[in-house]
Amino acid sequence: MRQVERHTAVAQTVARILRQDDGQLRVAAPLGLGKPNVLLNALYRAVAADPRLSLHIFTALSLLRPVPKSDLERRFLDPFLARHFGADYPDLDYAVARRDGCLPANVRISEFYLQSGALVGNDSAQREYASLNYTHVARDLADSGINVVVQLVARRVEDGRERLSLASNPDVTQDLVEEIAAAGKPRPLVVGVVHPRLPFVANEAEVNAEFFDLLLDDPACDHTLFALPRDSVSVAEFALGLHASTLVRDGGTLQIGIGALSDAVVHALLLRQRDNAAYREALTALGGASPLAGRVGGLDTFARGLYGASEMVMDGFMHLAKGGVLKRHVFDDFALEQALADGLIGETLRSGDAERLHAAGALAPLIHLPELARLVRAGLLPQGSHIDGDDVVLPDTTRIACDLREPGALAALGRAMDGRRLRDGRYLRGAFYLGSVEFYRWLAGLHGEDFDGLSMTRVSDINQLYGGREALDALQRRDGRFFNTCMMATALGAAVSDALEDGRVVSGVGGQYNFVAMAHALRDGRSVLLLRSCRGSGDCARSSILWNYGHTTIPRHLRDVYVTEYGVADLRGRSDEDCVKAMLAISDARFIGGLVAQAKSAGKLAPDFEVPAPWLRNTPERLAAALAPLRQRGLFDAFPFGTDFTPVELQLAGALQWLKQRSARWSGRMGLFWRALCSGSPRPDEVAALERMGLGRPQTWAERWQQRLVLAGLRR
Repeated sequence: MRQVERHTAVAQTVARILRQDDGQLRVAAPLGLGKPNVLLNALYRAVAADPRLSLHIFTALSLLRPVPKSDLERRFLDPFLARHFGADYPDLDYAVARRDGCLPANVRISEFYLQSGALVGNDSAQREYASLNYTHVARDLADSGINVVVQLVARRVEDGRERLSLASNPDVTQDLVEEIAAAGKPRPLVVGVVHPRLPFVANEAEVNAEFFDLLLDDPACDHTLFALPRDSVSVAEFALGLHASTLVRDGGTLQIGIGALSDAVVHALLLRQRDNAAYREALTALGGASPLAGRVGGLDTFARGLYGASEMVMDGFMHLAKGGVLKRHVFDDFALEQALADGLIGETLRSGDAERLHAAGALAPLIHLPELARLVRAGLLPQGSHIDGDDVVLPDTTRIACDLREPGALAALGRAMDGRRLRDGRYLRGAFYLGSVEFYRWLAGLHGEDFDGLSMTRVSDINQLYGGREALDALQRRDGRFFNTCMMATALGAAVSDALEDGRVVSGVGGQYNFVAMAHALRDGRSVLLLRSCRGSGDCARSSILWNYGHTTIPRHLRDVYVTEYGVADLRGRSDEDCVKAMLAISDARFIGGLVAQAKSAGKLAPDFEVPAPWLRNTPERLAAALAPLRQRGLFDAFPFGTDFTPVELQLAGALQWLKQRSARWSGRMGLFWRALCSGSPRPDEVAALERMGLGRPQTWAERWQQRLVLAGLRR
């Protein structure tokens, strides 16, 4: 058994790492939350100070707090960031240096997924980006000479026994260590860093201490976790979420990502469950559900519930679990899972289930020791049951013949099973978690069946069907709906999700391709790509549905379902002409004419094709009018899951966003100048906002002008 080094000081661990390969370090660190920031910062500083050393970090999603781009933004953001992240949150030094263009020559950063939009103009990040499917990361890093692996871990001590969990990031680490070993390469130094505030997750995320070569437990590594501020949701996004939610079938499987579009889907699913009449009313206001909803989805409440199988576990799944939607458990027992899928049994067992299971071949005719262990593990029989001679003896001394073919044996087993609940099921599996402060509190507070039913596991398991349990995975993920977002789509069904046509990367592929491919591989799965029909507003509006684009994330031969605020486009198996028509039907009316002309020029639409009148009603104004009555009833609040901003900050956020939009064009800047010039003195209801910005008592001409700009924004 491996001897684990135990350190209590960051400096001690840095010194040990620097002895690895004479300080020529190739360090793998997890995506997102699982990075040990304090250790990585100390390691970065040590290498940056000594040109004889080198550091190459292989990772993804190096999260940084936003940086204000103007003095007004600074006045707004600085107090919020201090409150939200606390005084102790340490940004990643290497990410700050890269952002600021001052990485030392002996440090390199390679990432396969970038913080969305943050590094489009960063040449270093663009050159070092590695375009990888999430499921291929461990394989490819194993060939990269990794000699150190670092990861945050959660720890519990129960009855004197230490328990360790990879918690937020079991996604790649175990696969990477195993791939390196399988390739016959030297084992990297595997370093676990204990973080006392990291929510502990059991099941597949739990590891023995011997998984690590070194465990660091230093109070200096205890800091506020990076938490995502909760998003607002626009009218168009609410409409999109309503359309998308109709494609989800009760008893099915759900994968969703992060952001406002996913929040809109979650909100719609909860509305469908909690107030089905209002849900149907909203859909009717939007023009009704698509024909596809009747074939693959539904509008009714969730009696059986959904199972979550998603690379990312985030706030949306928390809300669905709390709302009674995420409640279908899956079991790693093929025969029992098939019986559940066929409706022979439920998660709570009834009289007669033994006979049904036996007839379906889900019970062995003879209960031997392995079969008894299976029945106890799954909850069909109580713990403490044992075999005595030819009988199974229950803890209450009830005896059941081991040979279920004997008269009365099945009936006796059925009586023993009646009312029992299946055990060891999972309602949610994911590969990494990241979310809000509320989400982390929820994770930390899980207990009992809610705790046991959550599983964080390897991305090689959750993002694909390979690995030796394909049949069971496919059965568990039945009626899978894999929701992902994209930036743009072509009228022929290709998706643009990660990069621009000049090659610059916005984010990364992540697992999107895997889930699209899995949807096609599953008999009843569907890939659903979500996008806003246009971006920008007014004169700056641009269609997100294009005729063609010079970059593709998902090729058109994998086209399936697209959803915008204007409806659902079912493209699977359709001709190019039918695909073009379906995409036009969910486009913004302002851009349909141009797309039609391009399609006709390419021969994809008949010369005499005419745009149906209903498509020309695809306008933001119609959407706003359609949902206005329901918004007035409080059903579509801009922050459906709460906000991290105060009421005054929300007021200011709208004002500052308006100022930013107005100042983007010359004509807007001129109008803004006159509005600000004429803004006059603050009114009583504006004082709190000005005080929050530090502009209540301006001292300089610059501050007086900023006050006038803010007043113009507040009075927009």
